[in-house]
Amino acid sequence: MEQPHDLTVEAPRAWDRPAVSVPVLVCLSLVGGRFASFSTEANLYTLGTGGVLIWLGLSNRVPRRPSPRRLGAGAAWWALPVVVFGVFEGATFVLSVGDDFPTFSRLADPLLEDQLARSAAWFAWLAAFWGLVRR
Repeated sequence: MEQPHDLTVEAPRAWDRPAVSVPVLVCLSLVGGRFASFSTEANLYTLGTGGVLIWLGLSNRVPRRPSPRRLGAGAAWWALPVVVFGVFEGATFVLSVGDDFPTFSRLADPLLEDQLARSAAWFAWLAAFWGLVRR
């Protein structure tokens, strides 16, 4: 005799609801936007928030969304520019070529001088990282 399938769904936890997670990410991004770019405080805050998100992702505290079974064939073509960009950024940073051949971070600095723009960039980073944590 077949057993009926258990169709119970776990209720989402408080931080899994957008009504809770979005304001938390907004508050975190407003705090992060107050720090000057590449200052010691900003680097420590980045490491701290990133570390907490990594810890949440590795623990079973956050309910997971199902991940895609397989990437499409076109996904490999997206890896090529990402790898080229990463090698380019890493080489220019390690070689410290300065203004002659600036990194993307140095080019973005004038855009991130405003606290509101830095907060928006923080929010985008945190929202993307939160999406990765939930996978």
